Amino acid sequence: MSDETTPANGLSGARVVVTGGTRGIGAATARRLAEAGAEVVVAARTAPTSPEPGPGRFLAADIASPGGVATLARQALDLLGGVDVLVSNAGGQTHRPEGVLSFTDEDWQHDLDLNLLSAVRLDRALLPAMIAQGRGGAIVHVGSNAARLPRPASLPYTAAKAALTAYSKGLAKEVGRHGIRVNVVLPGLIRTESLDSRMAALAGQAGTDPETVLDRTVAAMDIPLDRAGTAGEVAELIAFLVSPAAGYLTGSQFTVDGGVLPTL
Repeated sequence: MSDETTPANGLSGARVVVTGGTRGIGAATARRLAEAGAEVVVAARTAPTSPEPGPGRFLAADIASPGGVATLARQALDLLGGVDVLVSNAGGQTHRPEGVLSFTDEDWQHDLDLNLLSAVRLDRALLPAMIAQGRGGAIVHVGSNAARLPRPASLPYTAAKAALTAYSKGLAKEVGRHGIRVNVVLPGLIRTESLDSRMAALAGQAGTDPETVLDRTVAAMDIPLDRAGTAGEVAELIAFLVSPAAGYLTGSQFTVDGGVLPTL
């Protein structure tokens, strides 16, 4: 996806795949890229439930399995005729309040498959075609600031996201000579449907309301901006990173967490 092959905004006509694209950060990203003129394919395990149609064309895919990834890659290439941009956003975590030693092998494998190997497999499936078309391109892996803030109750997720960051750096070095850039975005506390559901569940347990629980969470995390972020704010960063405006950025991490993580 070079300056020569796309109009001034760098995204019009770009062929994009967004995983986990029906909710939260993925949906906001798909919407932002579609508004910029990109041709977007959105992948998730289930179709969106909103009565309003979401951005792009939907493909059902279970990317936690090798077969699901292979099917998604084949269908996306058939639909788009090629891929210029890949945003690997799908993820999820196993949460066990009992702590690290309570996680089973199945828990670890589930979180590694969903948060690390899904991206590895999809890159492996799509990159040969991206390289062959000779247009360059961009990949963004959506990680988490938890990669640098390990939490015992969700350690398999944290470890998978940390591995995703290391993998992304190595991949960027491998494919840079083909004009393909790879970056990682590390969101912190972001206001999504998933977060709202978690706040509601905690509020029910505490006998209070979700907004109070969210305020307490923000305070406990000591977020300098004193609020949760929005999916749209993360989407804006991703849109920049996949555009030619970020043409000299690769192999880097970009944190969107309101200032929680230290610089080193």
